[in-house]
Amino acid sequence: MSSWRVFAIFLLSPALGAAANGVEGDWHGTLDVGAIQLRLAFHFSRSGDGTLGGTLDSLDQNARGIPLSKVTEAGASVSLEIKSVGATFDGHLKGDGASISGTFRQGGRDFPLTLQRGPATELRRPQDPHPPFPYDAEDVTYDNSKANIKLAGTLTLPRSPGPHPAVLLITGSGPQDRDEAIMGHRPFLVIADYLTRRGIAVLRVDDRGMGKSTGKFAEATTADFAGDARASVDYLKTRKEIDAKQIGLIGHSEGGIIAPMLASQDSDIAFIVMLAGPGVNGEEIVAAQQYLINRASGMPQEEAEQSREIERTVLDVVREEPDPEAAKRKIRERVEKMAGNHWPAIEKQVGTLTSPWFRMFLNYDPRPALEKTKAPVLAMNGALDLQVPPRQNLPAIAAALEAGGNPDYQIVKLPHLNHLFQTAQTGLPMEYAKIEETFAPVALQTMGDWIVRHVSIK
Repeated sequence: MSSWRVFAIFLLSPALGAAANGVEGDWHGTLDVGAIQLRLAFHFSRSGDGTLGGTLDSLDQNARGIPLSKVTEAGASVSLEIKSVGATFDGHLKGDGASISGTFRQGGRDFPLTLQRGPATELRRPQDPHPPFPYDAEDVTYDNSKANIKLAGTLTLPRSPGPHPAVLLITGSGPQDRDEAIMGHRPFLVIADYLTRRGIAVLRVDDRGMGKSTGKFAEATTADFAGDARASVDYLKTRKEIDAKQIGLIGHSEGGIIAPMLASQDSDIAFIVMLAGPGVNGEEIVAAQQYLINRASGMPQEEAEQSREIERTVLDVVREEPDPEAAKRKIRERVEKMAGNHWPAIEKQVGTLTSPWFRMFLNYDPRPALEKTKAPVLAMNGALDLQVPPRQNLPAIAAALEAGGNPDYQIVKLPHLNHLFQTAQTGLPMEYAKIEETFAPVALQTMGDWIVRHVSIK
């Protein structure tokens, strides 16, 4: 789900060509894993003893400097290991020395990969803001004392007289920085720039364990991230530039779970904006998400249905069996009976599927918190969102708010927009990096106009 970093099949590996052909230097290629395409950049060099090594950048996931564990070359043949992600690559350097073609393997699956000589071309991101800015930006740090961690972020402040209304931006699932950077896009940077220009202070924060924030991301659940958001709101209240009675929350994807979590418990939250926020539990979302992505990718309906049944079987085991090793055994037994060739790909994901975070996500129902939320709510989805489908989630959000008697809420489904609120063709995650638009102007304006109607700007 989430702003949704696609974690599965993440690292790729390049083939290093033979030294005689000058494989040293920069290479780039695109790994097509079906749902998404990941741009990779490899940097090869030789040590003093002639040993070939290097690093990998996964450009669309903002992961850079990943060491290549082992590189073996024999003539034009090249093999590579990346132990940190359990991946290998076997390739062949073409005679002209300009490309390396081969196979990347990870999680029991093979993917063709061709590398071209030279640095990767950076994609255009025309909405990225550039100085000079008509507002002030300050890097800040503060404590979440309950979790014994430090959180770090950027606070943007209008230069008009305050105190200002403010919003906290809450990221989606997966480890993310303060800009919610994904596939070359920085949506939280774009949102912060837009809202601050309209007179609203914005705090965006590195997830725990990411960027300059401390703590261990992998050990945290959604409830822990809600605690981090609570600490961020408390920090905003300490700033004299901020109107403590006008602090709202904008949560994207998983952040759209966290926002009503806080608002249902604390009357000091002035409003919340749910950007592709869930209205049903994670199990329902995951089942719908994978089916819709498979169908939009061209998978025949019968095969997509079979995949959905396998997925439901896996989720049933995860929900029923608390012991990770026992869960792994049961998943293998059931999946191999249904379709043995699916097991290798699932095996690599069992650790994530049995993690405390995923277990909570699977079972957590956001509706009780929404029923208790009395602050104004804006719930927005893109009509092409395949990760948190609007048809499944928006009616559930509306029903929960209505059941709780919330007097001020708005439900908006924006045509042609995907999970990241980009103008898209299919909504598939593989489009995210290709689209130059980071956050559709209509989504920015819809959100900005709604917030401005709910605050007082001095």
